[in-house]
Formats: sequence, C-alpha cells, structure tokens
Amino acid sequence: MQEKQFEMWTEKHRPKDFSELAGQEQITKRLAEFAKNKNLPHMMFAGPAGCGKTTAALVMARSLFGDSWKHNFLDLNASDERGIDVIRNKVKEFARTKSLGSAPFKLVFLDEADALTTEAQNALRRTMENYTNTARFIISCNYSSKIIEPIQSRCAVFRFKPLAADHIEKQLSKIAAKENLKTTKSALPAAASLAEGDMRKAINILQAAAAVKDEISEDDIFEIASSAKPKEVEEMLANAVNGNFKAARENLKKLVIEQGLSGKDVISELHRQVFDLDVAEKAKISMLEKVGECEFRLSEGCDEIIQLESLLAQFALYSR
Repeated sequence: MQEKQFEMWTEKHRPKDFSELAGQEQITKRLAEFAKNKNLPHMMFAGPAGCGKTTAALVMARSLFGDSWKHNFLDLNASDERGIDVIRNKVKEFARTKSLGSAPFKLVFLDEADALTTEAQNALRRTMENYTNTARFIISCNYSSKIIEPIQSRCAVFRFKPLAADHIEKQLSKIAAKENLKTTKSALPAAASLAEGDMRKAINILQAAAAVKDEISEDDIFEIASSAKPKEVEEMLANAVNGNFKAARENLKKLVIEQGLSGKDVISELHRQVFDLDVAEKAKISMLEKVGECEFRLSEGCDEIIQLESLLAQFALYSR
C-alpha cells in the first residue's frame, strides 16, 4: 500500500517501447520507422492532454539512444519556461553540441510549446534552422494554431486523437494486474469513461482509488472522481422529461446536496445523456441549448440549485 501512495503510476507505468503505446497506431508505426532508420525530421505533436504526446517523445529518445538517452534528450516545458532567453540559452547550448552514441543528432522536446511567446517562437525557428545537423526538435502542443507558421512548415505534423475508452481500459487492466489490484467488472470501464480520452486522468483516478481500497468498485471510481453516476443522472432526466418534476428535483438534491457534486459535474453528465433520450431530434436540439445556457450561468457564478432546478423544469415541458 505504501508504494501505491507515494509513487506516481503515470510515471511508473509509462510505456518504454513503441509496442506498449496505447492507440495512435498510424502515428506509432511512422515514429517507429523513423527510430529504426535513425533519421527523422523536426516534428510537431498536436492534440489534447493525456493522449500520449510526451510518452511518444520519450519512447523515441529511448529507441534512438538506448541507455544514453538522458544525455541526448532535452525536455523542457514551455509553460514554465516560455521566454526568449530559454531558447537562446538552454536550447541553443544543448543543440549546438554533438550527440553521444550512434544517432547523429540530439533530441529536443518542447512540451506545451503553444505557451511560448511569439518572440521565443521566432528564436526557436532560427535555432531549428541553424542546428539541423546536431539536433532534431519535437514540438508538442494542444493547439497547433498557436504555433507560428514558419515553425509548422519546418515540422512533420502528427495529430494525436483522444484515446478510445477500450484502449484506456486495456492499459488500466495491465496496471491493475501489475499492482495486484482487484477491481469489479464495471470499475475500469467507469474510469475509462470518466477520463474522456485522457490516459493520465484515468491512471490518476485508479491510483487515487487504490490508495483507499485494495478492491475497487464502480462506486469507488465515481466517488474518487467526484463525478455524477450516469444511472442516477439518467433517473433524474427520465423523471423530468416524463413530467415528474418533483421526483427529478429530489434526484437533483441527492446529487448536489447529499453527494456534494458540483453543478458543472451534473451538467456535463446531463449533456452526455440528452443524446440518448427517446425524444424528437428537434426537442434534443432545444434541450441542448438549455443545457448550454445553464452551464454559462453556472460559470458566471449563479446559484447551482436554482439554475439546475430551472433546467429540469424546462425539460419537464417536453413530457409526452
């Protein structure tokens, strides 16, 4: 139990080989070919958080340099070090020296590069041009549109997608087996669903649950994640659209007051479930519009109970 509490599973179980990467099959195949030939262009990894961008860069470094990968790999997070001085000093000094080992160049990984200032990006462009013989760059970002065009044109762009739930569930199953962790049949699918394509989030949820119990259930997952259980929200939504506003209001009170869920957690689950309702498409469109209005009011600081009760009252108007 002590090990589970103090060691981050996202690092402990991070893949070390291309064959271990979850999802992104086409990207993985191309990267593995680059590593095999020890020849690669500057690259840009674009995509949402937790979809494998950093892991892919680390696997590339291990594949290229073997045991000496740490001496040939510079990892910088641009959210922390985003100014022009970082590019001029740290990156430039690292890139100008030759690599140690069989690969003819070093590898520079700039994570969250969309946080770099425009001046820093322009300095980076020049560094990429001047030190192509001794360094290759991997630019990682959530939004490629925030990277200046001269950098984009110098990179092979790889667009990472949110991971499918089955890929996340498979990885969680491997981790649970390695940690001798018992889970119920529905626990891992629940964690994969809550992660919404973010592997890091799913693993953190699992580790947080494991710190409390050695056998994890679906209820434990939702409690740790402070998320609304789909079945309970489904019941509330069904009561509302069937005209039973009083019962729907009691369901809401149980979620927000007794379980302590935030209004935004309830709204997020409501948004997912409206699509599965057995109502006319025109009614779904109108309901989604009401959900959006409610979410906006909550973000502006309005009272959660009042806004959610108002939303349920509007849903009750669609009762058949």
